[in-house]
Amino acid sequence: MIQLNINDQAVEVDVAPDTPLLWVLRDNLNLTGSKYACGIGQCGACTVLMNGHAVRSCATAVSDATNYDIVTIEGLSEDASHPVQLAWIEEDVPQCGYCQSGQILTAVALLNDKSNPTDEEIEAAMTNICRCGTYSKIRKAVKKVARERGEV
Repeated sequence: MIQLNINDQAVEVDVAPDTPLLWVLRDNLNLTGSKYACGIGQCGACTVLMNGHAVRSCATAVSDATNYDIVTIEGLSEDASHPVQLAWIEEDVPQCGYCQSGQILTAVALLNDKSNPTDEEIEAAMTNICRCGTYSKIRKAVKKVARERGEV
């Protein structure tokens, strides 16, 4: 049994230690907000937070996720009231929506590290792929959260 702390809840899963965290989240815990896309940690659709840092769950073995506080999009807020989620809505960021949970969690991690990121820092941190190309709206939403936090 592997013990994890996911969305402030202790859980145990009976899986092979090399099982990708993404599959544990989706298949064992029914947390389907993190998406599968590339399977090699490049696109970011599977991003979760581990101790506040953005991590690609498709390329993280579940055994490497123990002793971390893991947050999925489902655990960010119960009602989409997290400031980043609100900014996403207000700036009309999503189009197809497939990458958005990973984009949002990556933005949260960025804002955890940089309270007032520059355009260059946003571009460097937000490496998730959006096939719809909403990058300018993503940048506006990140800057909106920074402004609203009074950090600008």
